[in-house]
Amino acid sequence: METRNIQSPNSPESRKAGDPLELSLCGVKAIFRYCPPGTFIMGSLQNDAIWDGAVDPHKVKLKRGFWLLETPVTQALWKAVTGENPSDFQGMDARPVEKVSWNDCNAFICKLNNAEIAPDCMKFDFPTGEEWEYACRAGTTTRYNCGDELTESDANFDEIFGVTTPVKSFAPNAWGFYDMHGNVWEWCSDWYSDYSSTSCVDPQGPKSGSLRVLRGGSWCSSAENCRSALRSNYDPSYLRSNCGFRLALRSLN
Repeated sequence: METRNIQSPNSPESRKAGDPLELSLCGVKAIFRYCPPGTFIMGSLQNDAIWDGAVDPHKVKLKRGFWLLETPVTQALWKAVTGENPSDFQGMDARPVEKVSWNDCNAFICKLNNAEIAPDCMKFDFPTGEEWEYACRAGTTTRYNCGDELTESDANFDEIFGVTTPVKSFAPNAWGFYDMHGNVWEWCSDWYSDYSSTSCVDPQGPKSGSLRVLRGGSWCSSAENCRSALRSNYDPSYLRSNCGFRLALRSLN
């Protein structure tokens, strides 16, 4: 993975998938990776759909590039922004923050944006479910971004370790993203609804609902529930030691 740093995320220079952008967020180094505009097939194979609403694979076109944190938000970053650490599995700042609800994460994002520390004309956000899967797959079409099988060498899942593991404990995907499978479920911006069975462009999900989407599985999820296509959903006030999130950074223009 190339490690050239892009200092001007809104500059017209050519950017490639996985290009890094290093920011200091309340004194904590945070590296975001670039996801370029593109088209991919979202959803499961017909014989691989397990309660994820992805029975019909469909083409998704993302017309705008975005940046995504290369790891889940860590306990170190959460503490730097909020002054608190709600996690059950403490003792290592490099572990992902967990036991945070969608509402908690939204408040975290609002606090970051209100601090005006994002690059000019940009804001912090949740990824959409489509953006999350696009970044997770990083060009792959297999069940996982590492192939059709998930092993203990690839991710933290199925209570192999019994706790969350520090981020970057396993190899990244082709675009430089770590822990897209297992460790903690990651909240997304979308209200949960059935997938479209037809092609779509820049989908944002419904404008209202009762449940928010989570992606990626966790330290206590089965391998099947860590698949690239798998979605879960919970009330936005739900919090548990297997739920965290990953920051997106996007242009306001």
